[in-house]
Amino acid sequence: MKKIIRAAALSGAVALALAACGSAPEESDDTAGGGEAGSDFKACMVSDSGGFEDKSFNQSGAEGLDRAAEELGIEEVKVESTAETDFTPNIDSLVQQDCNLIIGVGFLLEDPIQAAAEANPDVEFALIDSAFTDENFEPVTLDNAKPLLFNTQEAAYLAGYVAAGTSTTGTVATFGGIQLPSVSIFMDGFVDGVAKYNEDNGADVQVLGWDKEAQTGSFTGDFENQTNGQNLATGFIDQGADVIMPVAGPVGLGAAAAAQEAGDVSIVGVDADWFETSPDYSSIILTSVMKEIGQAVYDTVKEASAGSFSSEPYVGTLENEGIGIAPFHDFDSVVTDEVKTAVEDLKAQIVSGDLVVESISQN
Repeated sequence: MKKIIRAAALSGAVALALAACGSAPEESDDTAGGGEAGSDFKACMVSDSGGFEDKSFNQSGAEGLDRAAEELGIEEVKVESTAETDFTPNIDSLVQQDCNLIIGVGFLLEDPIQAAAEANPDVEFALIDSAFTDENFEPVTLDNAKPLLFNTQEAAYLAGYVAAGTSTTGTVATFGGIQLPSVSIFMDGFVDGVAKYNEDNGADVQVLGWDKEAQTGSFTGDFENQTNGQNLATGFIDQGADVIMPVAGPVGLGAAAAAQEAGDVSIVGVDADWFETSPDYSSIILTSVMKEIGQAVYDTVKEASAGSFSSEPYVGTLENEGIGIAPFHDFDSVVTDEVKTAVEDLKAQIVSGDLVVESISQN
């Protein structure tokens, strides 16, 4: 319950916490921190309840850690959580295993990661998708804990524009797993992208599942039960939606199953390129809103193993390529040249700062 209350208040706190943010480290073949230095460094990761094979953010984080182990020569330990009650015991176990760096994957690990960081000042921590706050939800900086955050609304805006531009029914939809800032930020951007398409083209494409102004919408209540996602998506399809963006981890695969069964519905994936990570559904993946979680994890491990760990938040943006949208793959001929050109122009405006995509959950 504390985490859900925190979620309602965190968006403003996160914005304040990120007055000064780290840019995305550039990908490099340099293995500073590897070799002899890396062999003495143990980087560890605890998953959210979706597990490391969720084809979404847990998996992306694990892939970043695997890459660090391979390229930097560090030792890695990964521990899966199957429920929220696993978080604290899993983190405590990693502390007992003398991990130098412990990375929590997902907003729901904010409380246990912060508690562990405060109790173990000699251990370094990182947290994906959340900053740190005090009991009044005010932002705090912990010298040994680094938030890894993403301004996902920027990429979701582009995906919303594409969804509206390819819909033949004039109705699209989005839903979430649990109403957290790291989920609703996708939905905010998606809704605004559809609105921009309508403005540019005199259209009236409707969005089911999310009211940005009221911050209310459709959620399954979990990130595990794919049947919940399938049922919710089926309801949207029955209302005419022919493009759906599920922001719900593995639950989103239930929506993909519903879309595939319908035969004329496409999916916007999230976190990773679903065309690549979910080949069973590749034929219905319009595009994906990607967070380069793996790269953020890799660079954090690299810095820590080289002795240059910083608590300065990392924030992925379109400008630093920490977020983006995936290629259109099988839908490349379906997305019109006009939509493609408009999306590239909008992206350039966002990168330049001429267009600001806002979300109450933004970093």
